[in-house]
Amino acid sequence: MNQDKQNSSEIKRSLMEGFHLLTPRQRLDRMRAISGLDDEDVAILSGDSALPTSVAEHLIENVVGYFQIPLGVATNFNIDGKDLLIPMAVEETSIIAAASASAKWIRKDGSIRTYSKGSLIIGQIQLPSVQNVVRARQLLHESRDVLIEQGNLCIPGIVARGGGIRDLAIRELPRADGQGTMLVIHVLADPCDAMGANLINQVCEFLKPVIEDLTSEKVGMCILSNLVDGKLAGAEVVIRNVEEKLGRGIEEATHFAKSDPYRAATHNKGVMNGIDPILIATGNDWRAVESGIHSFASRTGRLQPITDWRLEGRDLVGRIEVPMAVGTVGGVTKLHPTARVALKMLGVSRAEDLARVCVAVGLVQNLAALKALSTVGIVKGHMQLHAANLAIAAGATVHEIPEMRTRLSAVLKNEKTINLTRARQVLHDLRQEGF
Repeated sequence: MNQDKQNSSEIKRSLMEGFHLLTPRQRLDRMRAISGLDDEDVAILSGDSALPTSVAEHLIENVVGYFQIPLGVATNFNIDGKDLLIPMAVEETSIIAAASASAKWIRKDGSIRTYSKGSLIIGQIQLPSVQNVVRARQLLHESRDVLIEQGNLCIPGIVARGGGIRDLAIRELPRADGQGTMLVIHVLADPCDAMGANLINQVCEFLKPVIEDLTSEKVGMCILSNLVDGKLAGAEVVIRNVEEKLGRGIEEATHFAKSDPYRAATHNKGVMNGIDPILIATGNDWRAVESGIHSFASRTGRLQPITDWRLEGRDLVGRIEVPMAVGTVGGVTKLHPTARVALKMLGVSRAEDLARVCVAVGLVQNLAALKALSTVGIVKGHMQLHAANLAIAAGATVHEIPEMRTRLSAVLKNEKTINLTRARQVLHDLRQEGF
């Protein structure tokens, strides 16, 4: 059995080799073998069969068309001993290439391990101006079990799958305007493999009149919180025998981010460069995850980096632990055909597994940026990959783009910079030569 698993892993790795050198059609053919895609999946990814207008019309209002974002795959990832292709919907140059290169480095000299902590999302029921705080708290505490039971009545499907409301917590907060005290009831629920926003909002609204009758206090807002600190995902990357100068440089980058919130903001954005494209590809609410992670990073009152890199002996060790409320069922994840294929590519069915993949890729993406910043600088690699964008912007045809990339890379090497004006000059020269 172990031999079969090893052989399968070696086959997948061989199919990932040179992936970036293939044509899109050749990549799709390899993905059939790696991820078990079928003809329908390939048709969806290739654009031959995408999101029907009849579905789009019901996802948002006033539909007029589509805004297309390229969907690529990051290669070389081995997460928790499993080789994966990572679907990433993103428009920014260099993200997929950087993630793939760093993942290859880790696969050769290290490992990626992930974990999860907790499963509870949060709904908030606010009592904005409580007249009798002691009485209200006592009544809510005494009725805890009844409120949980009643709340679960409105989400029978989740309860049947083993989820539902697990607990209630009461928070007492002074009003920001100084006009008294508010109580906030946290409804803590396990959404199983759903992201859970809609279900927790339903529960909070359902309990609103119940709580008003119970306490004789007025309920204000009923809404989920995106700061899901009861549902965390974490990852650790270890790379063995790292050159000390490189390791110290990456470690120093962490110190910079810990010392300066201006740097921490950009540091964390680099992590999200890896996480957001997966969330978009799988139909998840990337805005909610972004909000939760950035809030979590600021919970001490000062923005902090969400990753930590240290040189431990000769090993470079990176860690991340952040809120990650994602779903593999329901919402756009269920309705969007490309999202379904993306989940199939990953081979995940549980929300917990998707969350763990996301944080692993975010940590690897962060490593790629810090390595570049600590060595050649961020511009060199980014601008080399940006050459194709400049070629297109300059007016190059599909057949001219490969030669333009070669020539623009040479310009970058000699002149240390390239821009659109220079790209247009290169294209003019190329055409004058009769290319």
